[in-house]
Amino acid sequence: MRAASGGQVLSLDTLVRLKRGLHGSSRPRRLPVPEGMTAPLGCDAVAVPARFGPLLMPRLPRVGCVYADEAHWWWLVPSDSDYALEWPAPALYAAGAVVPDAPAVPGLIHRPDGTLPYTPPIPLYLALCRVTGTTPTWSRPVIA
Repeated sequence: MRAASGGQVLSLDTLVRLKRGLHGSSRPRRLPVPEGMTAPLGCDAVAVPARFGPLLMPRLPRVGCVYADEAHWWWLVPSDSDYALEWPAPALYAAGAVVPDAPAVPGLIHRPDGTLPYTPPIPLYLALCRVTGTTPTWSRPVIA
């Protein structure tokens, strides 16, 4: 798309992606997609405190790749799984599956059968709402 003056016009999606691409001075660490798997929808990640990990696993109909370190469990989800969705605290949403401020990449603790690394984001969101006692955003009253 070009502006009348001949300059390029950037869409909101492009600006969001550019902002997400900015990183601090430290080298970002990205959760890898295991060998033999493909991520046709791109990858983001949702981190939850480690104490919630074992509570979430049995609540999910399908569990994709899960990584863990001492502090967090990281769930791979398709890119843009935060679109119009407010992940409940204390979850952290990591665009590009970049692990912020990590001294090392967390280890893979669960690999699903098949070739897709994703945990479906809506069941993950609902399970996380349940274990944190948070009302899903679409169920909250609208205040005028």
